[in-house]
Amino acid sequence: MNHVAVLVIGAGQAGLSAAHHLARRGLRPGADFVVLDRAPRPGGAWQHRWPTLTYGRLHGMHALPGMELTGADPERPSAEVIGAYFADYERAFRLPVLRPVEVRAVRDDGGGFLLATTSAGTWRARALINATGTWDRPFWPRVPGQEAFRGWQLHTAGYPGPDAFAGRSVVVVGGGTSAVQHLLEIAPVAAATTWVTRRPPVFREGGFGEVEGRAAVAMVEERVRDGLPPRSVVSVTGLPMTEALRRAREEGVLRRQPMFDRVAPDGVVWDGGRTVAADTILWATGFRPAITHLAPLGLREPGGGIRLEGTRAARDPRVHLVGYGPSASTIGANRAGRAAVLEVCALPGMPVPGERRPVFTP
Repeated sequence: MNHVAVLVIGAGQAGLSAAHHLARRGLRPGADFVVLDRAPRPGGAWQHRWPTLTYGRLHGMHALPGMELTGADPERPSAEVIGAYFADYERAFRLPVLRPVEVRAVRDDGGGFLLATTSAGTWRARALINATGTWDRPFWPRVPGQEAFRGWQLHTAGYPGPDAFAGRSVVVVGGGTSAVQHLLEIAPVAAATTWVTRRPPVFREGGFGEVEGRAAVAMVEERVRDGLPPRSVVSVTGLPMTEALRRAREEGVLRRQPMFDRVAPDGVVWDGGRTVAADTILWATGFRPAITHLAPLGLREPGGGIRLEGTRAARDPRVHLVGYGPSASTIGANRAGRAAVLEVCALPGMPVPGERRPVFTP
């Protein structure tokens, strides 16, 4: 049995932000708190991004608190750049990240503590900051006939880059940023591409400033406050119309088709008889929060989501979710990490440092 005051699950942006602020509040890394991470190396979900998603193509990467990311080669894969940055951050601030550790279940021990059963033993904690993100739970829609498809089906989570699609007839399913990025990469090498979305995509012209950003986050936050499963921030902001997207739309690459009704062995079919031949279906259909390990705590509301008050689970004030719903962005994760730590440190029984300890400056 391992004992800590605060257990942080996940070492992505949100988890590292929380760990940083715990240390700033005077909690001792490795003694008062520890971070458990399922991945084999630093980088959070970024380490799994496909090689052609270079650092220069990212929509934005907000720096972790206390250490900027500078001098990165824009042509280098983002997985390498951000993986190295997170590794440097963990070393610079001496953050105790144990990996690879899978958290299987978190329960109430009946005596005021939380018990986390993991692949590395059991952890007993007064509070939990959950920062597990979504990458481990890719969402695959269920469509009649999928099992009979003779071609290749894959999800964004396993996207290998455009070369694997050379000469193939590809149906890309999804209306988000990843789907559009895949289409733009695959179209020049594929024999044919078809873009399918459940709802008509919304392209956003013009700038997107702080006011628009706050409004979008507020819409996601409202769902979380109501106990509904969170939607991504991108789902309410629309797709930013870039010059590359404008050109692709003019060339017919972004000619959207409505969602098909079933999958045939050699393609997809709509009611009414229309068919598209395909040997590949790429499901760019997003992810769901990776929170099944919290199920024993009974945090879900009738609407299917976990209702939050700030970052705190409404049904258990010892549990905070960061990088969930409205904080599922790099800047939002930073802010949520700090907010969660402020509340966690105010819980009864938490270590009270005699003096705020200096933070090691990299």
